[in-house]
Amino acid sequence: MRSALADGGFCYGYHSELDLLGHVYGPGSPAWRMQLRQVDRLVESIKEGLPRGALLAVVADHGMVSIEASEIVDVDACESLLDGVDAIGGEPRARHVYVADGAADAVLAAWRETLGQRAWVVSRDEAIAAGWFGGRVGDDARWRIGDVVVAARGTAGIMRRTAEPLLSALIGQHGSLTDAEQRVPLLFAYR
Repeated sequence: MRSALADGGFCYGYHSELDLLGHVYGPGSPAWRMQLRQVDRLVESIKEGLPRGALLAVVADHGMVSIEASEIVDVDACESLLDGVDAIGGEPRARHVYVADGAADAVLAAWRETLGQRAWVVSRDEAIAAGWFGGRVGDDARWRIGDVVVAARGTAGIMRRTAEPLLSALIGQHGSLTDAEQRVPLLFAYR
């Protein structure tokens, strides 16, 4: 990074271990905090070596929450969540549910009833109108959005332990609408 910046260039770096440890052990866990200290030291060493006129920006790519075991819903083990469903996409904190023809209302009602306060459960049109996918959703993107869209609240996770065993085993998850997932720090250092 220093050599790229010494010539007045632009340099981008990504440090993956903090994210990995957050997924495996949970954000705020001892392993995660120890890795965060390493990242702090790395950033400090880069800052100390910046040439005059350089700017260092440090940002996370997303936030994360620790899933609570008591807040997990396993879709694969819940028949009412599978009735009328053709496919399920997304990840444990942000699910897209694609339904069979004519089943949209019944699937939406079943997911709302089963998940209750664990998640925001809305139709595709409601999610688009609420701006979940930005200010404008083109026709080429609209079909990719689930007929039912689910965004987990609090520390809930909408798992698929049979279909997605590795993803379902992770403690740290992201993708929903909570501040902990969407608000990320941005730090600057000037030299």
